[in-house]
Amino acid sequence: MITVHHLNNSRSQRVLWLLEELGVPYRVRRYERDPKTMLAPPALRKVHALGKSPVLTDGRLTLAESGAIVEYLVERYGQGRLVPAPGTAARLRWTYWLHYAEGSAMQPLVFKLVFDRIEVTPMPLLARPVARAICERAKKDFILPQIAQHLDYLEAEIGKTGWFAGRAFSAADIQMSFPLEAAATSAGLDQSRPRLMDFLRRIHARPAYQAALAQGGPYDLAA
Repeated sequence: MITVHHLNNSRSQRVLWLLEELGVPYRVRRYERDPKTMLAPPALRKVHALGKSPVLTDGRLTLAESGAIVEYLVERYGQGRLVPAPGTAARLRWTYWLHYAEGSAMQPLVFKLVFDRIEVTPMPLLARPVARAICERAKKDFILPQIAQHLDYLEAEIGKTGWFAGRAFSAADIQMSFPLEAAATSAGLDQSRPRLMDFLRRIHARPAYQAALAQGGPYDLAA
């Protein structure tokens, strides 16, 4: 049976959701972040050398990386569901969004998270104003404009067909959920971009999404 090595408030929530959409049986092994560092516990390194989540095991297979896991599950268990037909324009868009989610969308969000944490990290009194000034300048001049550019792009793209890969809900929408939830939580995504907010409302209302929350436990980004 499939086992999802699930870290709280992480990308692995998408894997649980995909499995619920596909109706594939699975088990969840939960891991908790260190409350101070917010990093994954060392126990995850026993499953995969990088100690990151998500990690999926299926028989003798151990697989990491959200996009690779999504592709594997859809190809192995999807039976044509949640993916457009090969050779179509929608299939190319599906592949694009599967990679864009982590390759492009998450980068400025991670930068913002790192600089936000630096601003509140204990440090010598004399170093504090310098560190905060550097963080504020980096966010103002680079990180926040990059996030805004991506959100404007996504607002326009989701408006074309209602879902990312076409007119039907697909695994590309599952993959895109995490960066948009992260942006809505801490990076400025709000009602000024109504199409993206509507996308989040629609995915959060799906029964499979709610079932995945019940399996994975508290997930702050769903708020």
